[in-house]
Amino acid sequence: MTAAVPKPDTLAAFEAAKGFMPVGEGLALYAAAAGVARELALPLLEVGTYCGRSTLLLADAAREAGVTAVTVDHHRGSEEQQPGWEYHDTTVVDPEVGVMDTLPTFRRTLHRAGLEEHVVAIVGRSPQAARLWNTPLALVFIDGGHTDEHAGGDYEGWAPHVAMGGLLVIHDVFPDPADGGQAPYRVHQRALACGAFTEISVTDSLRVLRRTGTGI
Repeated sequence: MTAAVPKPDTLAAFEAAKGFMPVGEGLALYAAAAGVARELALPLLEVGTYCGRSTLLLADAAREAGVTAVTVDHHRGSEEQQPGWEYHDTTVVDPEVGVMDTLPTFRRTLHRAGLEEHVVAIVGRSPQAARLWNTPLALVFIDGGHTDEHAGGDYEGWAPHVAMGGLLVIHDVFPDPADGGQAPYRVHQRALACGAFTEISVTDSLRVLRRTGTGI
């Protein structure tokens, strides 16, 4: 079966949006999201919105399946996006309060692509949102903070909500420390070791795992 691909206008919006996900990984994320949304008819959720680049793909997949994409972020930037770090972007700093605020850029990204109505944005800390959540999910995409505290917390908070047959997708998985931070890799290894998830796809740093058992 041919993998699903986003609509051309969505892919163009993705390529134009501020963010870090390469096109190849984006297409793999979309194919996973579109397939599982069709199969399970449950929401798709990502942790780590930034400016909405990957959200566009989840929103397109959700639209096609008649479900909702949910995105969780405090919009103050992760640790590597703060002043003095490699990924800091002064254009998303709120001049009035002097700290990062990616929420306005994210909203513009969705609006320009015509996908606002297919997304519910939760603005807040991931662990707090996860404690309030009680809906099964077709897909959880972990792409938030890259420390062990944040990546591990995102896994512990959201992986339990992945429905049987649903997908856990982890971004920035680098087995070699020379290629990038190790926290997402450790989460990936933990998910495999627990016996509840089976890896079904690898695209560069993107890993797609299917829930085949219980627990985390």
